[in-house]
Amino acid sequence: MAHTRILRAFAALSLALAGIATPVTAEAAPVSTADVDDFSYASWDADYEVGLDQEGRALMRVTETLVARFPETDQNRGIVRGLPTSYQGASTETRIIAVTDEDGTAVPYETDEEDGLTFVSIGTDDYVQGLTTYVIEYEMRDVVLATSPTDGSSTPSVDEFYWDLLPLDSTQPIERFRADITFDSEMSAALTGSARCYTGALGSRDKCDLQGPTTDGGAATFRVESAQFPAGHGVTVAIGFDADTVAQPLARTPDPVGDIAPLIAAAGAVGVSVGSWVAVAGFTRRRRRATGIVIAQYDVPDSLPPLLAGAVIPGAKDMIPAEIVHLAVRGSLRIEEGATAEEPRLRRLRATTGSDELDEAALEALFTDADPDGVVDVPAADEAFAARMSTLEQSGKVAAASRGLTEKARSRAAVILQWCAIGIAAIGLALGIWAATTGRLSAIPGVVVISFVAFLVLLSSLYAFSKHTVLTAEGARTYEYLQGVQEFIRVAEADRLRMLQSYSGAERRPDGTADVIHLYERLLPYAILFGMENEWGDVLEHAYAHEHRGATWMGDPASFAVRMQLAAFMASSRSAATYTAPSTSASSSAGGSFGGGFSGGGGGGGFSGGR
Repeated sequence: MAHTRILRAFAALSLALAGIATPVTAEAAPVSTADVDDFSYASWDADYEVGLDQEGRALMRVTETLVARFPETDQNRGIVRGLPTSYQGASTETRIIAVTDEDGTAVPYETDEEDGLTFVSIGTDDYVQGLTTYVIEYEMRDVVLATSPTDGSSTPSVDEFYWDLLPLDSTQPIERFRADITFDSEMSAALTGSARCYTGALGSRDKCDLQGPTTDGGAATFRVESAQFPAGHGVTVAIGFDADTVAQPLARTPDPVGDIAPLIAAAGAVGVSVGSWVAVAGFTRRRRRATGIVIAQYDVPDSLPPLLAGAVIPGAKDMIPAEIVHLAVRGSLRIEEGATAEEPRLRRLRATTGSDELDEAALEALFTDADPDGVVDVPAADEAFAARMSTLEQSGKVAAASRGLTEKARSRAAVILQWCAIGIAAIGLALGIWAATTGRLSAIPGVVVISFVAFLVLLSSLYAFSKHTVLTAEGARTYEYLQGVQEFIRVAEADRLRMLQSYSGAERRPDGTADVIHLYERLLPYAILFGMENEWGDVLEHAYAHEHRGATWMGDPASFAVRMQLAAFMASSRSAATYTAPSTSASSSAGGSFGGGFSGGGGGGGFSGGR
């Protein structure tokens, strides 16, 4: 009832503040600050009937007759009674049977379960005053506990009815209290003769008089009577029965399978599901291997433009910028300085064409909006340009599949592992649900965890069961060739020159020559794919300086350094190629994208409150 008291205290404080803020005049009546808990019970009578059901488990029926003494003012509309919903790890299955007055006339009530209690709010919106009687009838199960002696104790194992007869969390004094506890004949025959009664505040060991048992037709009855109970004081009885008189619910039976198995299954399902992802990664890596031998290469055939090579290289970088530089170094276009360094200009050289159909497609996409002179400015952010570049990049992946370099395949190991993960999660979830349905409160954490894990495993199945893009045998040979190119870019200058000056190295060029700058320029796009453009830019700059010449494919070398021009172009190409249009489905306040917005200024939201 703590939350109810907080609300009541807040209401009382609000009324008090209202009284302070509003001066009392001769015509205005003072505001009442009375607390709805400010009343007493003239009497509290309870009858407990405890017996065994068909399963041998304890079933208790309680009738409480409460006579409240309300003040003669408009303060109260009824009472709230809180009843426990669990006892020693098992649900009491609390069920309200009826609420009536002293004449048996039904009294309206509402129930609400919170913080381990069933709250019974009794009454209407009408105020009640003076002596008012409420008769509450309810049932509970499994109210008798099987106890075992602690180590070294001489206390025997018994079944015990150990019950609080009054709520200790109460602010109402009780003028007179009586409780009768009656056990059916079967339970009465098993009484051990050991019974105790305790009274006082929480933790008190003060004894009270427990009368009985008196028998009637084999049923034994115990009685507790007292007068003048202050608020917060209670009565607790402990009555013993022979061991195994009452069957215990499964919730109180040690069950590591129901409590621990779901958690173990959750860990196992996660581990196996992660294993399926590892299997996919391993499957993809294995498909990249052809001979396992990588030989340094310093030339790339025309049939392997960056758009196609990027679809073969795992995690290839900046495919569109690489393709543009590829077209530039091969004479299909030239990169020139634009209005700003961040937005260079491309000029198409009409006398030349792309050497591959992908190169042709790239030229068409880049120069769609070119002026009559074949010049186009690369935009820093443009939706249409970004869409064309995205389509162009996808065309490289489509071409890789159509040319037999890649294919869609499913990892058999991943599928098997993922099915195992689903099976483990399903078994764990079934065990957890079964344990929870028996009333085991200790099983609830396991059910929550395994439910979440089962959901994650199902999501993971979308990846594990899917076909993934992997290299074919021809694609693996192509990838190893490109790895050779990467090796040539990576090695030291002396090693590169040794390769180029060798007889076999020179013969690899169709014309029998080894023009270093020409070779280095042609490899720059692939250095970009490998993320090595900075290192290769240094190599090119050194080569240009050594030969006393500049980059013919990149504007006027005297106007700006090669590295600065390349860096600016790369930055602008990346931003243009990756730019996406803003979403039009979200609602926001006007000017929000320009810094004029504020949290909560968008659409939706609504209201949430209380009463």
